[in-house]
Amino acid sequence: MMIKPISFDDVLLVPQYSDITSRKDVSITSSLQRVGEFSLPIISSPMDTVTETKMALTMRDHGGLGIIHRYNTVEEQMDLVHSTCAEGAQVAAAIGVSGDFEQRACALYDVGASVLCIDVAHGHHILVKNALKRLREIFGEEIHIMAGNVATLEGFNDLADWGADSIRVGIGGGSICSTRLVTGHGISTLQSIMECSMSDRDAKLIADGGMKTSGDIVKALAGGADFVILGSMLAGTDESPGQIFDSGSKKYKVYRGMASSEAQVAWRGTSSTAEGISTTIPYKGSVENILDDIRGGIQSGFSYTGAKNLTQLQAKSTWVRQSPAGQRESTTHILSK
Repeated sequence: MMIKPISFDDVLLVPQYSDITSRKDVSITSSLQRVGEFSLPIISSPMDTVTETKMALTMRDHGGLGIIHRYNTVEEQMDLVHSTCAEGAQVAAAIGVSGDFEQRACALYDVGASVLCIDVAHGHHILVKNALKRLREIFGEEIHIMAGNVATLEGFNDLADWGADSIRVGIGGGSICSTRLVTGHGISTLQSIMECSMSDRDAKLIADGGMKTSGDIVKALAGGADFVILGSMLAGTDESPGQIFDSGSKKYKVYRGMASSEAQVAWRGTSSTAEGISTTIPYKGSVENILDDIRGGIQSGFSYTGAKNLTQLQAKSTWVRQSPAGQRESTTHILSK
């Protein structure tokens, strides 16, 4: 059976009566089991051009969470996690599912990681099943385990049953991801969110990929996500890893998918089939300004539904489909005249 999936640009949330007189009355807090509450439901992506110590600390300071990437040696990642754990900061760290993943997981736990993130492209897989079961044997319930990525309700339920506390939802939607082009597989991220939100499991839903604006983030949260992971929206900033280049007319930084040939060669010296690209994006300055704008946009989005918290947003939200003409109308279309 073929379904007609919903993408972020296909739908809008319907404005409703609101008695919210100030964005300060809106709480966008969300929580992770065994970790605690976060006043900003944003997680920075475990990519080598997005999250190392500076980004993770800034995410903490703004109420979010950063996931330290795994594209380095165990010792290098340990140093990044250790330096991020200053003053008791909650920090997440990514691991794989083969090779040194057990050693890496134990080392990261020992230096203070409070979240381990199994970071693979196709999470509904026997290697993820085996890794989750092994990690639970090692750590029991002592640490939060995030896993993914999945695109279906079946995948979400299976990862939850295998031991994941939270699950990354979205395959092929990232701005530098070419999985759908290379493999022909994937589901629109918002469609996956809405399907996975029907799960009766306790695992948290982490939306990952395809969000370009704070409006998309609001749609993801309204559709059932507890948190969203951002990559390109936070890349190109002072806090993201990498050098700032100056071409004379503009400044820019590198942003690349971790399945790109460039990232694979930099990490392990060789490249297999690439499912991502490497590119440059304009230098944006401090990520603090971006996070403040995102927070304000999310709070405004909640207020348009008349929702004072995430639970109310998900309970009250109603949706309308947009036609292609409606999609054009939804942009700042004066620029197209």
